[in-house]
Amino acid sequence: MTATATATAAPQATTALQTPPVPEARPETLGLSRPRLQAMSDAFKREIDKGTVPGVTVLVARRGQIGWFEALGKQGPAGAPMVRDSIFRIFSMTKPIVSVGIMALVEDGQLLLSDAVAKFIPEFASQQVGVVKDGKLELAPPTRPMTVQDLLRHTSGLTYEHQGDGPVHKLYQESRVRSRKISNAEHAALVASFPLVCQPGAAFNYSRSTDILGRIIEVVSGKTLGTFLTERVLAPLQMAETGFSTPEANAGRLAEPFATDPWTGDKVALFNMLEQPVMESGGGGLVSTTMDYARFCLMLRNGGTLDGNRVIGRKTLELMAADHLGPGVAINGTLLSPGHGFGLGFAVRKEAGIAPFPGSVGQYFWSGIAGTFFWIDPKEDLFAVFMSQGPGQRDYTRTLVRDLVYAAVE
Repeated sequence: MTATATATAAPQATTALQTPPVPEARPETLGLSRPRLQAMSDAFKREIDKGTVPGVTVLVARRGQIGWFEALGKQGPAGAPMVRDSIFRIFSMTKPIVSVGIMALVEDGQLLLSDAVAKFIPEFASQQVGVVKDGKLELAPPTRPMTVQDLLRHTSGLTYEHQGDGPVHKLYQESRVRSRKISNAEHAALVASFPLVCQPGAAFNYSRSTDILGRIIEVVSGKTLGTFLTERVLAPLQMAETGFSTPEANAGRLAEPFATDPWTGDKVALFNMLEQPVMESGGGGLVSTTMDYARFCLMLRNGGTLDGNRVIGRKTLELMAADHLGPGVAINGTLLSPGHGFGLGFAVRKEAGIAPFPGSVGQYFWSGIAGTFFWIDPKEDLFAVFMSQGPGQRDYTRTLVRDLVYAAVE
């Protein structure tokens, strides 16, 4: 079955890698040091031997071609060896794909970034702002409407239940907001019933904003999120292994975490990739492969096109990869490292220094809570995709792979 026949955005059963590969070349022809890339693989082998993660995949591409692509370790604690087409929960790496989807609707003239969210989901029209006074939660009216742009850059005033322990966060925690058994419409209405943690536009708060974007896509397009993403992003890019679930026939290709965190001993519970959820989470529901996501990255590297298919306009992508926070927006939480801002679906590096890891000004990227990570570096014409299923180790492995890939750039 081809990608164009994947109407539900679910990966198809396969005995071989179905997604067309990105071109490969010898690393030295791409300005990449083979010995330093081997040192990177050796470093991850050491981590695997130490029991940090069961296994990883690392793909490094420059000048539009893959210079290094290895699968190391095992797919799970007692699983088969990790392979290039192992399937991963990519969690928040869903967000850039959905963000490209919403911007495609902007390019269609179906909505504006300045449109109020309530224009598409009326429940948001009555949402109030939560203000904590003397330990009690009080409500205040918003000073302006939440916009589509706010959702894309996480300045909506929405939050995630794990991003704090204040009164609003507790409302999220005590609700069904994490359920995969409610619809996108039910989820959006539930989120709209909670107070905002701040005024729209006042602060960056990482949040369920992209889930709400997914619902807006459904309202505007008249299609399920999965169907829309397949038609507008996944099928044009031939990302045949990416969807909100994968068939039972692919059970032998699933990457799994340790049952308990090797560093803390905490239980690790991730969703079942073989189960088709009711809610197609725009913020974190997709599963994918390393090569599938590499094709998404190559499209971004190319300015919005791949194999003659334009997914997003060059200037639209330029807007998405620019900082949209500026000096007047507070940054809450620790997800944005020093020297970074946030665009429309991606974190953006603004300074060559300050952050405790290498990169270039203009680099944009995002990651997933289970341990996946990617970045695009236009200055070096470089992109990388890292996949693992080690939630508790994600900050460490993100920094490690950045350090080691940039050490190989000549």
